[in-house]
Amino acid sequence: MQKSPSRTKLRNLQNLEFTRQRKFSKQAVGNGSSKTQAQAPNLKSRLLIVWGILLAAGVGLAFNLYRLQIIEGSKLAQKARNQQMVNLRPFMPRRPVVDRNNNILAIDRPVYTLYAHPKLFDKSNEEMARQLAPILNKDAGNLVRTFESKKSGILLANSVSENIADRLISFRLNGLEFIQKYSRFYPQDDLVANVVGYVNLDRRGQAGVEYSQEKLLERSGQTVRLSRAGNGALMPNHAPEGFLHFDDLKLQLTIDNRLQRAARTALKEQIEKFQAKRGAVIVMDATDGSLLALVSQPTYNGNEYSKADISLFKNWTVADLYEPGSTFKPLNVAIALENGAIKPDDTFNDPGTMKVADRTIKNAERNAYRRLNIAQILQTSSNVGMVQIIQRMKPTLYYNWLEKLGLGQKVDTDLPFEVGGRLKSQEEFLSSTIEPATTSFGQGFSLTPLQLVQMHGALANGGKLVTPHVVQGLIDSQGKIHYSRTLPTPRQIFSSTTTQKVVEMMETVVSKGSGKASQINGYSIAGKTGTAQKASPNGGYIPGARITSFVGIVPAEAPRYVVLAIVDEPKGENAYGGTVAAPIVKSVIEVLIPMQKIAPSNKVTGDREGSRGVGEQGSRGR
Repeated sequence: MQKSPSRTKLRNLQNLEFTRQRKFSKQAVGNGSSKTQAQAPNLKSRLLIVWGILLAAGVGLAFNLYRLQIIEGSKLAQKARNQQMVNLRPFMPRRPVVDRNNNILAIDRPVYTLYAHPKLFDKSNEEMARQLAPILNKDAGNLVRTFESKKSGILLANSVSENIADRLISFRLNGLEFIQKYSRFYPQDDLVANVVGYVNLDRRGQAGVEYSQEKLLERSGQTVRLSRAGNGALMPNHAPEGFLHFDDLKLQLTIDNRLQRAARTALKEQIEKFQAKRGAVIVMDATDGSLLALVSQPTYNGNEYSKADISLFKNWTVADLYEPGSTFKPLNVAIALENGAIKPDDTFNDPGTMKVADRTIKNAERNAYRRLNIAQILQTSSNVGMVQIIQRMKPTLYYNWLEKLGLGQKVDTDLPFEVGGRLKSQEEFLSSTIEPATTSFGQGFSLTPLQLVQMHGALANGGKLVTPHVVQGLIDSQGKIHYSRTLPTPRQIFSSTTTQKVVEMMETVVSKGSGKASQINGYSIAGKTGTAQKASPNGGYIPGARITSFVGIVPAEAPRYVVLAIVDEPKGENAYGGTVAAPIVKSVIEVLIPMQKIAPSNKVTGDREGSRGVGEQGSRGR
């Protein structure tokens, strides 16, 4: 059977297409094979590059790890520790200052800086102002305007006391912030400011023992290292045991508050009465040089030192010089007795005036011709008599004794800013007979009031120069002394026989002479008045200006305490040492007697109000 032409044609076409496709497939396979063979070398190079990079990175990481761990390991570890640790020196309150009876004179107390944040108030500005104004002693209207001026961080008060802060905190007012700090507080206000001094805003002493005893008042606090958490908070579990503990030591002074107050009261009364420029009172125990009172007027309040005159910060009893006048005469008598230039019962003619070189020496009071013994020279404060006494000594020997007493030198005291006295050079002193003459009655040289007290202390204690001081030492809460200053060994200047004779003569000044205003019934008091011309800074003396003083020794039978009162530039015709300063000393001794249990005198001194006699002439004296 014969195939159809059409079917044969279709088969041929299929075979032809199959053959074409097969040929194309072979070609495709051949082309792919050649491409794969070409790409193979490229793939290897890429792998090598990747492995090279990975190897280099590994080596770099290994080297960096070696650098960090080995080369810089200790340095980085220390840096990490420094970031994790903080050096902390806890605040240590300054040690308190107390008097000899443990009365607080200076202490650190907490105070607060008060800030307001009006945006946090839960009351209106008016309500807050009304509540705060009377407590802070401010005007409510001004507070409202202050609150409206700023939304946060308003300083309301800088030194809010703990009591006021506690009261404000008890109101539970939102928007108030209290920042605690410590402030130095002086409970006695201005009573002992000239001794204690004050501290500034940096808590550094600027005057008094706050300045001179800075090392004793500053507590030593160790610096500790505390660990810090990641958020910066301190970790107390790493704090060393007891690092916040501090001692309970106090700086005790020799000052007695009661005597200090009595001295200030008596001094202020006389300053006001005689319209004086200033004044001072010093009370010293001559056995060891401890100062029981040291008052100067005017003074300042350590709590408000910024309001005070800067000149008041300097205690003029140790920092200013003056010519002592007749209060130095007993010391000159002691020098002459010690050297045998005079005897206690010697007498001298006193015509009232005498010529020395080209100068005329006069007594303070003009008197008729008379003959005086040494006690009467002191009683009447005779300048002429004193010149004659010193003229019995060689000027060189006399000058050596003035130096031996300490004139021209500083007093070794624990009060700051002390100055040395002024004494002319030996060459100048010996160049003219007028120099020893004026020195005999306390002029032509200068010293501090504290140095005069020290010298009279030698008359009271048997001839020794002691060191005046106000620091007793560091004591704990039980009264046990942990530190006391080592004082210089007292220097023997006069014999006890000499000082006893001089004190007996000084006792007659109070019982019969120019110091009668210091008499206290039943007690023996030795003393000497002084009314000196006031030296001018430009040389010479200020016309009409004088410094009145009185130095007392009590009890005269067994001398122990020296009391000096000085009043600078009192006004009035009757302004003398015996009328201005002697009553002050009497008032102070009247308080000192019961305080120190001083026994009444057993010696009968005669009628203190009896006849004036020769020793009473010119009783106002110098």
